[in-house]
Amino acid sequence: MSHWANGKYEIQNAAKYVGNGIPRYRSGWELSFMRFCDNNDHILQWASESIAIPYRNPVTGKMSRYIPDFLVSYRTKDNTMRAELIEIKPKKQSVVESKMNSRDRAVVAVNYAKWDQAMKWCKHNGLSFRVITELDMFHNGRT
Repeated sequence: MSHWANGKYEIQNAAKYVGNGIPRYRSGWELSFMRFCDNNDHILQWASESIAIPYRNPVTGKMSRYIPDFLVSYRTKDNTMRAELIEIKPKKQSVVESKMNSRDRAVVAVNYAKWDQAMKWCKHNGLSFRVITELDMFHNGRT
């Protein structure tokens, strides 16, 4: 599945979606995750791009807003309730590697700044934060 897909997601289980308006996916990976949330019985509620968290961009030094991809509440296998903010991101934008050029390093630095603020926001609000890459979504990084 291409991670360059984009469009509006047609919700199947409207009672579970707690976001504003029709959710938009900006990659095939986000579309896959929307389908997972919409159709998984353990997912109680989900929203797309529903939270804005202020952070300082380390490249520009300016304050900006980070909008994580998903807010999900679910029931675990041991029947406890959890809520998480989830970001879907390619591994190459999630980890600094020695062979990266300066532009790619800057992308990762900005992502780290966003995620640091997201973790603090989640801790303050009783949620957890997780970044999901293709390695988490697909076996061995392949569909």
